[in-house]
Parts: sequence; C-alpha cells; structure tokens
Amino acid sequence: MDAAAHYLEDITIQCRKLKELADGAVAQLTDQQLFAPTGTESNSIAIVMRHVAGNLRSRFTDFLTSDGEKPDRKRDLEFELPEGTSRETVIADWDLGFARLSEALAQLTPADLLRDVHIRGERYSVMQALNRALAHLSYHTGQIVAFGKQHRGAQWRTLSIPRGQSEQFNGPRRF
Repeated sequence: MDAAAHYLEDITIQCRKLKELADGAVAQLTDQQLFAPTGTESNSIAIVMRHVAGNLRSRFTDFLTSDGEKPDRKRDLEFELPEGTSRETVIADWDLGFARLSEALAQLTPADLLRDVHIRGERYSVMQALNRALAHLSYHTGQIVAFGKQHRGAQWRTLSIPRGQSEQFNGPRRF
C-alpha cells in the first residue's frame, strides 16, 4: 500500500473512532445533561453536536466539486436550539454529517489528495482540507467528552483506559 492510500485508510479510521468516542459520551447523558451548558460561557453538548453536524454536512457534501461553505449553511444558527430540538433530532443531524463525511472519504482515491478544493473561497489541497476537518472534529470531540464527564461526575464510565489500569491494558511487551 502506498502512503496516500494508507493516509486515506487511516483518516477514515480516525474519524470513525472520534465519532464512536463522542457517541459513547452522549450515550451516558440524560436529556437534561445533553442540553445543559457546563458554564455561562460554554455551549451545551447538543449545540457542539449541531455545530459539528453542520460543518461536516457543509464541507463534505459535493466535497470535490463545490465550496465547502455551502450557501444554505447558517453557521450562527448551529449555536441555537430551535423549538422542537430533541435528542433524536440532534443525533439525526449528527449522523447525517458523519454520513456525508464517510461518503466523501469512501469516494476519494490516492490521486485526489493533491487536488484543490475550496472552503470559503480559500484553496486547500484535499489532504489539507481533510487534516483541517480532523483537527476540528478532534477539538469538538474533546469538548463533548470533557463536558460529559463534568455532567456525570462519579457516574462517568471511562471511554479509554481506566485510571490506574495502564499496566493491565498494556500487558506483556514483545519487541
């Protein structure tokens, strides 16, 4: 496998892992916790999810052929909760955003990585746009997990190696 094919395979895996991590946090939350900010200047997890969903939908719909900032995206509205917003609608939008990302990634070939795409009129290589999306997704996934942990407190179920159990997880080392 060449480096470009390996990159496409790995970025697909990393995006899937980030979604699974965020989904694992959201699954632990009550509706109240999902919609409650952790502080006066913080967004709720639902709002972070709405923002990520809007970003992914915009960036990865017609990824190679249209600007990544679609004319119908209303970014500022992603930070509001319209009447009738529920856990189900937030998750449906979230899943749609990730579906657009997955579809776009599945269609890419190694030769596409150096093609140009545009976001808000600015030129990026496909690889740069994907790295930008991965960084954005990582940032917001971290928020979702941290906010979820704050909400759940002692009831939080770890999504990675539990504290004090690294040695058990690592097992015997073989070189």
